[in-house]
Amino acid sequence: MRMTRRFLSVLIVVCVAAGCFAAEKKKEEPKPAQSIPELQQQLEKILKDTHTPGVSVAIVHKDGPEWVAGLGLADVASNRPATADTLFRIGSTSKAFASLSILKLAREGKLSLNDPIRKLVPDLAFENQWEATDPVRVVHLLEHTTGWDDMHLKEYARDAPGIDLAQALEFGKASRVSRYVPGTRMSYCNTGPTVAAYIVEKVTGQRFEDYVQQNFFNPIGMKTATYFKPPAGTATTLYHGDGKTPYPYWNIIYRPAGSINASARDMAPYVQFYLNRGTVNGVVVTPAEDIGRMEAPQTTWAAREGLKAGYGLSNYWAIMDGYVYHGHNGGVEGGLTEMAYMPDYGVGYFFSINTAGEAFGKISKVIRNYITLKLQKPAVPAAGPLPADAADYAGWYEPTAVRPELMHFLVRLLGLQRVQFLDGRMTITGLNGKSTFLPVSGEQFRYLPKDGPPEPVATVALLKPNSEGRFIQAGGLGGPLQRLPTALAWAEIVLTGFFVLAVVAIVVYAPVWIIGGFFRRRRRPAERAMRIYPLLAVLSLLAFVVTFMLSSNDVIMRFGNLTVWSAMLFATTILFAATTIMAAWSAAFVRGDGIRRWVRWFSAVVSVALLVALSYLAYWGIIGLRTWA
Repeated sequence: MRMTRRFLSVLIVVCVAAGCFAAEKKKEEPKPAQSIPELQQQLEKILKDTHTPGVSVAIVHKDGPEWVAGLGLADVASNRPATADTLFRIGSTSKAFASLSILKLAREGKLSLNDPIRKLVPDLAFENQWEATDPVRVVHLLEHTTGWDDMHLKEYARDAPGIDLAQALEFGKASRVSRYVPGTRMSYCNTGPTVAAYIVEKVTGQRFEDYVQQNFFNPIGMKTATYFKPPAGTATTLYHGDGKTPYPYWNIIYRPAGSINASARDMAPYVQFYLNRGTVNGVVVTPAEDIGRMEAPQTTWAAREGLKAGYGLSNYWAIMDGYVYHGHNGGVEGGLTEMAYMPDYGVGYFFSINTAGEAFGKISKVIRNYITLKLQKPAVPAAGPLPADAADYAGWYEPTAVRPELMHFLVRLLGLQRVQFLDGRMTITGLNGKSTFLPVSGEQFRYLPKDGPPEPVATVALLKPNSEGRFIQAGGLGGPLQRLPTALAWAEIVLTGFFVLAVVAIVVYAPVWIIGGFFRRRRRPAERAMRIYPLLAVLSLLAFVVTFMLSSNDVIMRFGNLTVWSAMLFATTILFAATTIMAAWSAAFVRGDGIRRWVRWFSAVVSVALLVALSYLAYWGIIGLRTWA
């Protein structure tokens, strides 16, 4: 599973930290390794510098593996080394086996990718207000275009060894609500592949894990891969960011979405399986056309309008260093994985680490530097003219299809972006800076990095306007950006700035009147409510944020269950609502001698700002937030 470790608060922190890290990464980046021993030295240095206990790695070519190894420690307490046979959690890299299974059944005529899931699993609970005209189909489960919310925190937190898929899906039915028309835009959802696996069980009469073992693990040569907790001493322990504090084993209830344990020796033939287009030792396990279908998104608006890059069937495009990779990464509590390959060059790699942190990006970079050392970058298409209707797309945009709906209230504000066309280029400007794109052909654009090679394929497209509005697919993954009326965009900016200034004013003013309260001549009891309630409202919001920050290493268990931490989140939002209302009431109705006019006006202005924030948070369901429900 991806992005599970810092589900909410650290999402913000990572966005900020990523920019800082990117600025330093180029300076610190080592020269490409010239040999496997040199690459091993680079990886061992990264492990040491980042306090990462161990890594499992495989570098693979069409004709076989070049290097399969484990480095560092699988278990810190016992000093057990990581080897090529040590099992690591591969997270969402597991999802591909749901797609491979569905494709096999489709090839056998037992189902179709376009079958409505209601036809195949009528007992499955889900909501889709467009079901009569636009049903949720099997393909939507695998391309993440169902419109469903991602797993809720209580689904992440449920630890139920051996739970079957029917029970797991019944437990998590509340998250399966289509928020937009299925098959129009992509929003990553761990439940989709799990429902696909449930369909496999219904059609075959076999447990999904057994079906995968028989039809894929065994033929490919993944001899020790397993969806379940491995025997003691065969797998790595997963660790917090300090590289010392272990996580308990996580029995993910949606096993098909991210539960596989696999070694480098398992993953080497798996990467080779893709490089050889589904053939293993001369035997066709999966036809080449099915592998091609996995790599080609088809259901989103952007895919239907010709954008090739994106998320296919549990397999997505990644453009890195001027090369196009296919594959999938994965993340669980204390572990990160990357599996990527380039079929045109016949080379790919896998690695998995047993903690989460900056080591992941550094290891990925040095491996890619090594495997591309002698390769010729793909040709970059010449820039074309801007589309004739480009000016119609200029304006303000916001993200749609937010992955965790719980974060929509924040993404709506932080994700506001401005699109402009100038000097034959398109720019998209947001809080993370300005990105530049060159037109390729038609309505498609490719990214032009500031300090790296230009991307060789288009990843951005101006989509045809439809009944929902005007959209731009900005990047191959995720939902498109939707155009906003300029007045609404500026209203969001102004109101957000107004609220921030009000918070700063409340905080700056607080020490003045608190200190003044120690002196009799400066005490003004009549103004007390006007001062105290706004401050309490701000402090409650601060407590909300601090609660998240203090829980950043254990978000899932602390907020996915009813705990002191999740109860504090609930309580702080209620306290914010109550104190904001009292602040507004005080500003409007408190009377008495000694209330200075400017204090009343100050109280009124900051109360309006707090009421705006309260209304916004209530609209998005943050007031009274129960993360365990």
